[in-house]
Amino acid sequence: MLLARLLNPVVTAGAFDLVDADGRVHRIGSGTPRLSLHLHDKALHRDLVMNPRLRFGEAYMDGRLSIGGGSIYDFLALLSDGPENVQGALGTIREALGPVLRLGHQHNPLKRARRNVAHHYDISRAFFELFLDRDMQYSCAYFPTPDTSLDDAQEAKKRHIAAKLLLRPGMRVLDIGCGWGGMALYLAKATGAHVTGITLSTEQLAVARERAELAGLSDQVRFELRDYRLMEGTFDRIVSVGMFEHVGVPHYDAFFTKVRDLLADDGVALLHAIGRSDGPGTTNPWLRKYIFPGGYSPALSEVLPSIEKAGLWNTDVEILRLHYAETLRHWRERFRTRWDDAKAMYDERFCRMWEFYLAGAEIAFRYQGHMVFQIQLARSVGAVPLTRDYMINTERALIQASPTVAIPKQPAAQRVSS
Repeated sequence: MLLARLLNPVVTAGAFDLVDADGRVHRIGSGTPRLSLHLHDKALHRDLVMNPRLRFGEAYMDGRLSIGGGSIYDFLALLSDGPENVQGALGTIREALGPVLRLGHQHNPLKRARRNVAHHYDISRAFFELFLDRDMQYSCAYFPTPDTSLDDAQEAKKRHIAAKLLLRPGMRVLDIGCGWGGMALYLAKATGAHVTGITLSTEQLAVARERAELAGLSDQVRFELRDYRLMEGTFDRIVSVGMFEHVGVPHYDAFFTKVRDLLADDGVALLHAIGRSDGPGTTNPWLRKYIFPGGYSPALSEVLPSIEKAGLWNTDVEILRLHYAETLRHWRERFRTRWDDAKAMYDERFCRMWEFYLAGAEIAFRYQGHMVFQIQLARSVGAVPLTRDYMINTERALIQASPTVAIPKQPAAQRVSS
C-alpha cells in the first residue's frame, strides 16, 4: 500500500497500526502501537496520498476515518512532523505553487473581509461559551505559571497588554478587531480610558454592546461594525489582538500605514498576533477552507518591512512561544466535555470539525513552530520609556487593583443556536 510506504519513514517516535478499507493491518513505525488509524473508504487510499493536508481533516469530519486507542490529538501528536514530510516527498504541484496561490487566498477587499469574518465569528455566542473563559477571550492567553487557570491566564493577558500601552485616564483607545468586547471593557475599567472597539462580526457586535450596557460602561466604551480601513480620527493608543491574521500579506503596507495615520504623534500601538518561526509559508488548506478563509499567520520577516515602510518605530517585540499551545489545550479539553451540548446546537460533523481544528492548532503551536508575537509601535522615538521596567511595574499595579468586568449572560431561551 503506497500510503503505508510513505508514512513509515515519517513516524520516527512510536508506532501505530494502519487498518485500510479492506481490513488489512499495516504496522507504521517501530515498537508496540497504542493507536490505530482506520480507513473506512477505499477512496482514502488515494486521497491521503495526493492531498493529505486537506483530505485527512475532511475524512475525519465525515467519519470516513477514525482513531482507535486514543483521540485525534494523540494521533496528530504522533505525526507532528509527518504531514509536512509526506508533502515534501510527494512534491505536489499544489504545494509548489503555494507561495503564488496565497496572494489570491489572502486578497481581502472589504466585502470579502466581512464574509470571511462571518464564516467563523458569527457562530452563536452560546457555542463559544462552551469552551472559552468567563470573559470570552478568543486569543492566546498568558500563563505566568504552568498551573495558572485559563480564566486567570486570560486576565493576565489583558494586564500584560495594558501594561505595554502606558494608558492614562481619558486616553482615546482604538481596539481593532474587538471580539466580544472583553479587552475594550477591561482597558476602560482598569485605566479609565475611552475605548472604541471595531469588528466585522454582527454577532460579536451585539454581544459587546450588551456587555458594555450591563457593565455600566456605555459612556466610556462604544462598539462599531466597521473595517479598520474606514476608520477616521486620532487615537492616543491602538490595540489589536487576534485580528492581524485576517489582514493578508498583500494588505500589510496599508494596515500599518492606517495605524500610523490614526495614531497621535506621541501615541503607542500594540499588535498581538499569531506568527511562524520558520519563515514565510502557506495556510493549511483544510484550515483555510473550513475555519479561517483568507487567514494567514506570518513570519516576522513579512511583517517588519511593512512597519518600516509606514515610518513607525518598533519599540518592543515579545515572542510568546507555548502560551497558545496551553490555551488551545484548555479549549480542546473543555470542548470535549461539552460535546453533547455542541452537538445539540449543530451536529456530529460540526463537532468533529471543531475537534480537529483545536487539536491541529495545538499541534502547530506545540511542535511545528507557530508562536504569538506582540509588537509595540510608536510614531515618536520618545513615546515610551527607555527601559522596560514600566511594564513590570504597571502589571503589578494592575494585579493589586484587579479590575474585573462581569459577563452578562443571555437568557437560556436565547442561547440555542439557529
